[in-house]
Amino acid sequence: MTVNEFAEKLDLKVLVAGDTNREITDCYIGDLLSWVMGRAPEDSAWLTVMGNINSIAVATLADVSCIVLAENAALDENARAKAEMHGVNILLSQENSYHLAVRLHELIR
Repeated sequence: MTVNEFAEKLDLKVLVAGDTNREITDCYIGDLLSWVMGRAPEDSAWLTVMGNINSIAVATLADVSCIVLAENAALDENARAKAEMHGVNILLSQENSYHLAVRLHELIR
């Protein structure tokens, strides 16, 4: 499933569009950035409430397919600019991470 298909099927708002044809093969939930950096699988959708500039660096290092900001978490402007510069896909949902993960699992299993 691509980032674009994921966004469409779950009615997620695209805040930053990088390569929306990138495949999502897994999911990771976490807000502790150092933990995510060392554990998020490559090509995963990272579900978090961390919308700051440091999350963009972590997404790039972990090579995730996208960041999904759960529960309408805010994306600050510095993070948006850095995501656009590095082509990091950022999506927004009003749902919590658990519900998003369950729905994603049903789509990619």
